[in-house]
Order: sequence, then C-alpha cells, then structure tokens
Amino acid sequence: MDWVGYTEWVALALVLLLLAPVVFLGVRRRWLSRQGGLFDCSVRLSGKSPGSGWALGVARYSGDNLEWFRVFSIALRPRLIFPRSQARAGAQRDPDPIESVLLYDEQRILTLELADGRSWELAMSTASLTGLLSWLESAPPGARYR
Repeated sequence: MDWVGYTEWVALALVLLLLAPVVFLGVRRRWLSRQGGLFDCSVRLSGKSPGSGWALGVARYSGDNLEWFRVFSIALRPRLIFPRSQARAGAQRDPDPIESVLLYDEQRILTLELADGRSWELAMSTASLTGLLSWLESAPPGARYR
C-alpha cells in the first residue's frame, strides 16, 4: 500500500473518531427518553458567584424520583436524584441577564428544597415547570405530601 492508501485510512479513522461521541450522545438521549418522561432541565451545581455554576442537562421522572443527567456526559446513571417524598417546590424566578446567556431561552428557575435542608436551583421551560409542580403535588395513594 502506498502513502495515499495510508492517508485515506487515517482520514477515515479520524472521521469515525470525531463522529463516535456525537452518535453516542444522540443514542444516549434516545435511550434515556425511552425510560420515562424526559425534558430539558439545567441545574445550578455551585452558586459561589452570581450567574455561575449552571450545568445543562435533562431530567426524567422515574417512579417516585426525579433523575437528572448532564447533557454532555457518557454516564448512563443520573448525577442527581430528587425523591418526590423529600422534595418541595420553593420560589420561582426569571433568570437574571447573566444567567439568561447560560440557559436555554424562555426558562424559569425553581428552587427545589429537600427534606435534609439542601436546596437546588433548576431551570426549565414553563411547560416542564408546570409538569414538575403537578408531579410534586400529586402524591401516590397512601403517601403524604409535606
């Protein structure tokens, strides 16, 4: 094989190497959506400075848990799990100008308070927010809503 043949094989390997992560992320999102209701939901992982710490992600309802996954990750397990029995909806607000650059358009921010005292800020569309609030308020039979 001459150098042109080697160059073609190297170029093909490079293209496949660059396309593999993109294809994997698409297949991963499709797989996550088959497991339950999936919606775009960003989470503020650290709030040390105003408008920072946001991570783009998706969330899904899985039984009595809300599971959150990063968008750009290879993990098939959720990064955060919010049990419905321990979660309570807090204040809602619009993103400030710095946050609106980091988040998707037309999103609202909800503070989700957990029973152990921790709180998380979640950003989602108004339709997803309505669905989340409805899911939090509708407790399964025999359970108490706090």
